[in-house]
Amino acid sequence: MFKDKKVLVAGGAGFVGTNLTKRLIDCGARVRVTRHNRDLQIHDAAIEVVNCDLTKSDDCARVTAGVDYVFMCAANTSGAGVMAKTPLVHVTPNIIMNTLLLDGAYQAGVKKFLWISSNTVYPALEHPVKEEEMVFGDVFEKYYCVAWMKQFSEVLCRMYAEKIKNPMKVVVLRPANIYGPFDDFAWETSHVLPALMRKVIERHDPVEVWGDGSDIKDLIFIDDFIDGALIAMEKIDCFDPINIATATAVSIRQALDIIVEVEGFKANIVFNKDKPTMISKRLIDTSKAEKLGFKAKTSLKDGIAKTIEWYRSRL
Repeated sequence: MFKDKKVLVAGGAGFVGTNLTKRLIDCGARVRVTRHNRDLQIHDAAIEVVNCDLTKSDDCARVTAGVDYVFMCAANTSGAGVMAKTPLVHVTPNIIMNTLLLDGAYQAGVKKFLWISSNTVYPALEHPVKEEEMVFGDVFEKYYCVAWMKQFSEVLCRMYAEKIKNPMKVVVLRPANIYGPFDDFAWETSHVLPALMRKVIERHDPVEVWGDGSDIKDLIFIDDFIDGALIAMEKIDCFDPINIATATAVSIRQALDIIVEVEGFKANIVFNKDKPTMISKRLIDTSKAEKLGFKAKTSLKDGIAKTIEWYRSRL
């Protein structure tokens, strides 16, 4: 699908954008990436780099010109700490970028546009959530701002896919918690798994865990997520949001046990229940993705080992 095609990766310096760019180059695509205030993490003569600000309509028009496919990976993201202190940081810049890039792609005649949503769009349910269980406004309270931003952006995607003349094909993914090489390991903005990996790699004593370690998540390795994104881009031709996850429940404590096992570190672990945490249980149904041929292949232990190996060699 992508060989010799012009493909835009918006947010090419970020975690998902970097890994996606590498894969698209392997697929033979002619890749254009955007960067704003971060340096690219990979360098390849095959990559066309465009410095721009996706909160400006002129820049969005410029980067989408002549492009066949768009992967919107640019986003303002962070972990539980930032989300608790400054929840609005996820709202305005993301809404503006999503709106302007969708419009730029539509005006440029892009064949298909992929946008990455989130599992925060779902209510606080105990069972594995299915795509049809997203209810507008019914979100976990701590996710209120980011979840509403994601829900509204999904509405925008549907507008361009269904509600206008000469619609554009738009694919919406709702991923599990993604981790892997090129992830964000900064203390202020990282998610739970890279934060724990860094604490163990740096031999913190004690290794502090936010909360009591019982929170349940679905953790997907970046290579598996990219597999799912490419399959969805190839096979979905109508507005039909899809979960990309492992369908496996893992507690934070179980994930930490695997990290210390991989590192061979006898950690002194303490749990800090005063620190902010998010939803206590998130299970994700992947039956729709499996019908398209997607199945996550990487075990959590293998994914953590690959990520730690990358971290040690790179950072």
